[in-house]
Amino acid sequence: MPTPKLDWYKCYGIAECATVRLPLDYRQPKGKTTEIAVLRVKAKNQAKRIGSLFVNPGGPGGSATQFALASPDFLSDALTERFDVVGVDPRGIGASEQVKCFPSVRAQAEVLNLLNVPFPVTAAEERDYVAGSKKLGQACSTTGRPLTAHASTAEVARDMDVVRRAVGDKKLSYLGFSYGSALGQYYANMFPDRFRALVVDGVLDPTAWVGNTRQILDQRLRSSDGAYKALHEILVRCDKAGESKCVFAEGDPVKHFDQIAERLKTDPLDFPDGAGGTIQVTYAIFISAVLSTLYSTEAGAGVTQLAAEIATAQEGGTTAPLLARVNAAKASRAYDFPYENGFEAGATVICTDGRHPADASSWPALVDRREREAKYFGRSWGWIDSQCANKTWTVQDKNAYTGPFTKRTANKFLIVGNFWDPATNYRGAVSSRALAPNASLLSSNNWGHTAYGSGVCATTTIDNYLLTGQAPQDGKTCTDAAQPFTEPLPAASATTKAATAKQRPPVATIRPDSILIAD
Repeated sequence: MPTPKLDWYKCYGIAECATVRLPLDYRQPKGKTTEIAVLRVKAKNQAKRIGSLFVNPGGPGGSATQFALASPDFLSDALTERFDVVGVDPRGIGASEQVKCFPSVRAQAEVLNLLNVPFPVTAAEERDYVAGSKKLGQACSTTGRPLTAHASTAEVARDMDVVRRAVGDKKLSYLGFSYGSALGQYYANMFPDRFRALVVDGVLDPTAWVGNTRQILDQRLRSSDGAYKALHEILVRCDKAGESKCVFAEGDPVKHFDQIAERLKTDPLDFPDGAGGTIQVTYAIFISAVLSTLYSTEAGAGVTQLAAEIATAQEGGTTAPLLARVNAAKASRAYDFPYENGFEAGATVICTDGRHPADASSWPALVDRREREAKYFGRSWGWIDSQCANKTWTVQDKNAYTGPFTKRTANKFLIVGNFWDPATNYRGAVSSRALAPNASLLSSNNWGHTAYGSGVCATTTIDNYLLTGQAPQDGKTCTDAAQPFTEPLPAASATTKAATAKQRPPVATIRPDSILIAD
């Protein structure tokens, strides 16, 4: 199709915005269109500008325009000096024309209320979750059309390629995180000669992402295995570090964590909310808060602090730190108005990109298997695609790309994985590298989700590749990231360990009504 002209205007003080109408179906370039939002933050040094750096934060469902707007806060000066940072909101997401699977907020709420637990634990919760999953799949396959039939990752890659031309770049420079790694690998295989430098950080194996109809998504991606591996390592290191360096070190941390988690299954923690009501912390809420904390580079301190707070409260001690976490979550809680489509947008990508089992009713047994294989997190990750059961999610994108993911690219691209990632299991980076004939693998020992910004080595290696186009040696490993329990806890006179924990700032909010899609 012809290269469109972007009608830029100043926005957000530091950026330029534009919208462009692109073909809904690239097989019919003169047919119906969909509106795509684009934002760029121009390079600080225009005289030495290399070009544009396209970024994507993952999700699926994350806004790339808002991510680009925040680029001065998370990208190094070396990149913001030399690149215009560009975000293209994927179809159905953010400021682009939005996926909308329900005719009204009320209709949406009736379905999402069935899904409004971090993940189901009891049989009753599972029945509701299965019912809600089926209703969501049906809604997105009917009311959600036609956009749900044209919003797979392949369409986003095609849109990004058109915008690349529109901003005047002969070849793409790209930095994608988490699900954004799927977008990057799709682009590399769909347009193997059209990028100068491409980085995927926190990597999904694209063949596992596409998958099959026998396994749920977590059985293929093994996100729950990565989360359990990280948690177990934290608890083991806490034990070795001792009480002077870890607030949860008394006794056996592995067993103690299991005890407090199991107790929450049958005895949820209730405490006053300070406004005449009651707050309840269930097993699912606790595990979801732990998973959220594992996303941080300070995961060790954060997880053990949270566990210590729960243990203290269970024994009748203070609940003040937990109340602080709940209050922090209230500011980000979603309300009925306006229509918020995050869950639908993420589901649309997951469901149209991949193959999934036929019936949502099979998920409880399949998730139970994952829970046995990856304790605590098999359930939290296992339900992520239950709405995708192909008996009820019947809409498909005929232009979806399902491989191969083994194309030899003209330039080498960079695959980045960290050992303790709780969302995109490190093994995804390894297996993605095995697929790619012309790529380098960079490994990092950092904690949290993705590697960029976690340590000098990983960050400068990625920066240097993007700036020069020269990939590092395949197999390079960075070992300079901060590690947990290396420093003594803050000194406190005549305090208990629980009181010491209170002195540390909260690292994860406890949000009872959260629905987890991905990042």
